[in-house]
Amino acid sequence: MYAVTIPEPGGPEALRWQEVPDPEPAAGEVLIEVHAAGVNRADLLQRQGHYPPPPGASEYPGLECAGVIRALGSGVTGWRVGDPVCALLAGGGYAELVSVPEGQVLPVPAGVDLIDAAGLPEVACTVWANLVDAAQLRAGETELVHGGGSGIGTFAIQLARALGARVLTTARGAKHAALAELGAEVTIDYTETDFLTAVREATDGRGVDVILDIIGAAYLSRNVAALATGGRLVVIGLQGGRRGELDLAALLAKRGTVTASSLRSRPVAEKARIVAGVRQQVWPLIESGAIRPVIDRRLPMSEAAEAHRWLEDSAHLGKVLLLP
Repeated sequence: MYAVTIPEPGGPEALRWQEVPDPEPAAGEVLIEVHAAGVNRADLLQRQGHYPPPPGASEYPGLECAGVIRALGSGVTGWRVGDPVCALLAGGGYAELVSVPEGQVLPVPAGVDLIDAAGLPEVACTVWANLVDAAQLRAGETELVHGGGSGIGTFAIQLARALGARVLTTARGAKHAALAELGAEVTIDYTETDFLTAVREATDGRGVDVILDIIGAAYLSRNVAALATGGRLVVIGLQGGRRGELDLAALLAKRGTVTASSLRSRPVAEKARIVAGVRQQVWPLIESGAIRPVIDRRLPMSEAAEAHRWLEDSAHLGKVLLLP
């Protein structure tokens, strides 16, 4: 098969479309013929040498894919050769074939194109694990989503609205109309407006109940200040740095919590639990039309470097997909 490889860490030009050995499904795994793979910022970090795959995972980038099952490892039940599926991966999506534990495989939601389904597993599992499972976002609460134009952001806005929450989001101004269409009630241009001031104005000084943050250190103090009493800050990205100061007195005064999580390094059993939760609670919302995949563009895998440049410029709205 062919796959995108990273012979040496570096810029987008470090990516190579090369012939490599075919994977074989181990016990409890399925082999998927990849029709499309989603591009995520974690892939950019891996290309730069900052985010290696967990032990035993494919060395090729790609944390989600969609395609057709071509083979079953021993002991697999519930899936058949020929099934159209999408899957959460620990790596290997930028390839023509990938093996994945059966517990990380999902059916393609009814009404969703097989190619577009490649943009669902990573964002759906990340958002559900953090907004629903960890932060316990409830109807009537207010959520702030940083980076609303990203794949994570566009999905988080829709899921929060489907759960009955009010949504505020930060994004470049050019993306605001599209994000409002997805359900964001307040859109904040972070290049022109301080989001803390905007949050206080939009909530009459109360603050927000949940913040989903992809920035990290650069936003830490303002995120805590933006929380309502009992608010929950969930950090899932470090685009604004790794080290920041946390004002514990401010956090105590809010009776707030700060949590951080990643998905890729979790044990297989934990990923299977998250995938099962997504299938039970999120897939029906997609099939009803309450949530839809937001696809910015599709590119050949041989042009993965261009896809990485596009993400690095934050020029995208929703997901960028790669097709073998």
